[in-house]
Amino acid sequence: MGFRRRIPEPPNIDLTPMIDVVLLLLIFFMISTTFIERPGLSIDLPTSDAEQIQQRAKEIHVYLTAKGAIYLQREKVSLDVLRQYLKNFGAAAARKMTFLLMADKSVQHGVVIQLMDTAKKAGFGKLAIATDKTVDK
Repeated sequence: MGFRRRIPEPPNIDLTPMIDVVLLLLIFFMISTTFIERPGLSIDLPTSDAEQIQQRAKEIHVYLTAKGAIYLQREKVSLDVLRQYLKNFGAAAARKMTFLLMADKSVQHGVVIQLMDTAKKAGFGKLAIATDKTVDK
């Protein structure tokens, strides 16, 4: 008697549940991740009720700690190095950029003015001081 041989089917692996789990993990990590604006620096910004300005693509971030240390982007610099860095942009390019100063609220007012004056002399037309939003109690 001639029995027909069954051709074995290759095993099917359903990837749909695995893709669902990976997508849920991705969403979880995206939501639970905090983005640090001031990495590694302890700066306590003053609070304000003023309206928040939109972040521009061309911004220079300068941080001023409570001890008076100046950081350009993420690098500690002296005031003279900052002046030279700002002058290298040129007046035309600097006019289109924003100088964003993130100064600790306990820092001396004179140092803040000195940094803003340095930016103004370098040709920056837009000066901004970062603050935290006031929390209503």
